[in-house]
Amino acid sequence: MSSWTRWHGPAMARLWGFCWLIVGFWRAALACPTSCKCSASRIWCSDPSPGIVAFPRLESSSADPENITEIYIANQKRLEIINEDDIEAYVGLKNLTIVDSGLKFVAHKAFLKNSNLQHINFTRNKLTVLSRKHFRHLDLSELILVGNPFTCSCDIMWIKTLQETKPGPETQDLYCLDENSKNISLANLQIPHCGLPSANLAAPNLTVEEGKSITLTCSVAGDPVPNLYWDVGNLVSKHMNETSHTQGSLRITNISSDDSGKQISCVAENLVGEDQDSVNLTVHFAPTITFLESPTSDHHWCIPFTVKGNPKPALQWFYNGAILNESKYICTKIHVTNHTEYHGCLQLDNPTHMNNGDYKLVAKNEYGKDEKQISAHFMGWPGIDDGANPNYPDVIYEDYGTAANDIGDTTNRSNEIPSTDVADKTGREHLSVYAVVVIASVVGFCLLVMLFLLKLARHSKFGMKDFSWFGFGKVKSRQGVGPASVISNDDDSASPLHHISNGSNTPSSSEGGPDAVIIGMTKIPVIENPQYFGITNSQLKPDTWPRGSPKTA
Repeated sequence: MSSWTRWHGPAMARLWGFCWLIVGFWRAALACPTSCKCSASRIWCSDPSPGIVAFPRLESSSADPENITEIYIANQKRLEIINEDDIEAYVGLKNLTIVDSGLKFVAHKAFLKNSNLQHINFTRNKLTVLSRKHFRHLDLSELILVGNPFTCSCDIMWIKTLQETKPGPETQDLYCLDENSKNISLANLQIPHCGLPSANLAAPNLTVEEGKSITLTCSVAGDPVPNLYWDVGNLVSKHMNETSHTQGSLRITNISSDDSGKQISCVAENLVGEDQDSVNLTVHFAPTITFLESPTSDHHWCIPFTVKGNPKPALQWFYNGAILNESKYICTKIHVTNHTEYHGCLQLDNPTHMNNGDYKLVAKNEYGKDEKQISAHFMGWPGIDDGANPNYPDVIYEDYGTAANDIGDTTNRSNEIPSTDVADKTGREHLSVYAVVVIASVVGFCLLVMLFLLKLARHSKFGMKDFSWFGFGKVKSRQGVGPASVISNDDDSASPLHHISNGSNTPSSSEGGPDAVIIGMTKIPVIENPQYFGITNSQLKPDTWPRGSPKTA
């Protein structure tokens, strides 16, 4: 049981991975030709015995030739030819090396499907001629041809031209054999009637309106006489060409707006090299709004759009049917420009429910116009569920005197008139109203509390002493009135002084001075309260005077 556990989990996974690796190498080895070694990305054949007589191929059933990036062949004297289909399976091939071998001939289309080739080394082989047509579609960074017995002819003059126009990392000492089998440096080789061709494209004004037709003409010259062909790239419009010797024409009909900005070339090619003359096609067409979506929120709210048009169209936004004049709070932003296509958005800074509504974009140039409309909802109305009020105000933005904007960053206009964002102003007015209501409510509440406390203080049964902080807990006395002057309401039982002795003097009645009241057996000094109001002598009951004290009228 412990052995079973030991061989499960990560240990078993590693074992299976190692087994598959061995199987992969074994399958590659089975597909590998004799005298060669193979891996998942490399083939190398350097064993001269028994050697190979044909270019090495892997069996597609046992290996993946498209994963091969390097082929190295050396010391293979019986390898003489590379056919058109020998290398086509190695579409991922980057480096091809054949050195010290017997290579004599390379087919014209041998590398047609090997567009990833970057380095080719044919050092010390038996090549006597090599055409530039093998390599013209490749973007080679290195082509090494040292040690081949080339024949001095116009067929190899392209190699000299290549070294002069595109020198490699190291200078190659290339030679060729003349009629007398004498080595001549390729750098000094001169061949009469062997030069680069020329091409001349006679094109009218290549600014044309969509749907129209145009004809281009081209002439070529050179010795040897060059071939003429047209390179139209991925031209969408219908086209056909006619060629007669050194003259050619190209007719393009029903020109599409998708071809605006594309390049058209007339190419002249001979043994030595090639030349080309090119023009750019400009197509004018009416604007088209290809994309307009509901607003999205990122750093700002954005109503995204895409507009195509040439010449550059002017853009105008409408809000609920009225012209939307842009400001620093609402403006058109173009983020990406692709020749005649413009990607951007209507940017809104902190929109509110006042900005909800229908937004229409109108794109216009001299060839026509296009328009599209979307409904935008940024937030619900205050106090109403989100989306419950579909009735938007007809006009939110006033006319500030700015004109319709051409495509571009509309925040950088030299003639921009400063404006105020009405929606932002409305929001501030609402905030002010809310603040006034809150402040008024607080003040009213405080007044109600004060009135309640005042009323409570006047009718409290606990006496005025409990509300002395309102100014009612003090007793006013007069000189000569007596030692026990008090204030009484109609209801004596409600007065805090109804316990004052009304009879004979207590043992302590002679103490404390004239301004004092006696509560129980205690004499308490009384301080005159200047804020006490509404107390007159008539309000003092006669029976509250102590016995023996004089009464005043």
